[in-house]
Amino acid sequence: MATVSFDRTRKAFGAHEVLKGISLDVADGEFVILVGPSGCGKSTLLRMLAGLEQATGGDIRIGGRSVIGVSPKDRDIAMVFQTYALYPHMTVSENMGFSLRLAKAPKAQADARIKTAASMLDLGQLLDRYPKELSGGQRQRVAMGRAIVRDPKVFLFDEPLSNLDAKLRVQMRAEIKALHQRLKTTSIYVTHDQVEAMTMADRIVVMNGGNIEQAGTPLELYDNPANLFVAGFIGSPSMNFIEGILEAGSTFRSKGGFTMPMPHGLAAKMGREAVYGIRPEHVEIARNGREPTLSPTITVVEPMGAETLILAEFDSDSISVSYRGRDIFKPGDKLPIVIDPNQAHLFDKATGEKIR
Repeated sequence: MATVSFDRTRKAFGAHEVLKGISLDVADGEFVILVGPSGCGKSTLLRMLAGLEQATGGDIRIGGRSVIGVSPKDRDIAMVFQTYALYPHMTVSENMGFSLRLAKAPKAQADARIKTAASMLDLGQLLDRYPKELSGGQRQRVAMGRAIVRDPKVFLFDEPLSNLDAKLRVQMRAEIKALHQRLKTTSIYVTHDQVEAMTMADRIVVMNGGNIEQAGTPLELYDNPANLFVAGFIGSPSMNFIEGILEAGSTFRSKGGFTMPMPHGLAAKMGREAVYGIRPEHVEIARNGREPTLSPTITVVEPMGAETLILAEFDSDSISVSYRGRDIFKPGDKLPIVIDPNQAHLFDKATGEKIR
């Protein structure tokens, strides 16, 4: 196991700067997920750590040792790719042990490592099969097994679940997390799927435009997003945003003239343009005579089984409500809702930063 450090790491392709000075420390045994939209630089950062891309500035260290200029094979890392990259003419056992054969490891040692990894991944009955005889999930397990047998200091995962169907993704998420808890090897995982990040990571690093927007535990990012980008990216369904202005008496007024309750204890400059944020699951339906904050008109109802997602409009704004109940809602109905100010977030419209 080992620590990983990026120190003002930069990467440019010609005049285009992809990474703009990334500084990040990953603790020994930590499972860190890099998440962000396509083009944010997360995969490039991972490939630089693996030695598949060269940094154009800054430093990268594994276990305290700089790996700038070090060959990928000498970095003691193992990488699982989006594509399985299995050799079709080799059996599962041969695919898993390929790197050990290249390293001329003793056969007894190689066989023992393959058997241990196969047991962890429930591949023991499949060792004599070829990739074409396996399902997508089984092929991904073989790719993971090939990484495990190397016993590396660091595991790298580059969107390994994106080729799987929804059910298999859920299953493999749990398997990868359980595997990390058993091996406790430092792991860095890249995905654009924030649900994967929330469910698997010890710590999430949200990237955008070649920079780190925020790093923290899943609940830290969910409960206390640093800016509009993180607030909108983390959480499913996405946070509601309503533009407006801060007025005297701790009041937020939307562009349409509706007032929203402000978070308690927040002192903000009067007249400041702001964005009011509230998650759909923090919007309640007014019951038992409670005074509603708003009564928007329902436009879309999406039954999802355990919950119902409702989209409603008021003036020029819209709001999503996640409701766990069995009431029947129809488009055109008024929906009296209550907003808890302690669950609300305010962001500066000009900078996007959270108002504290």
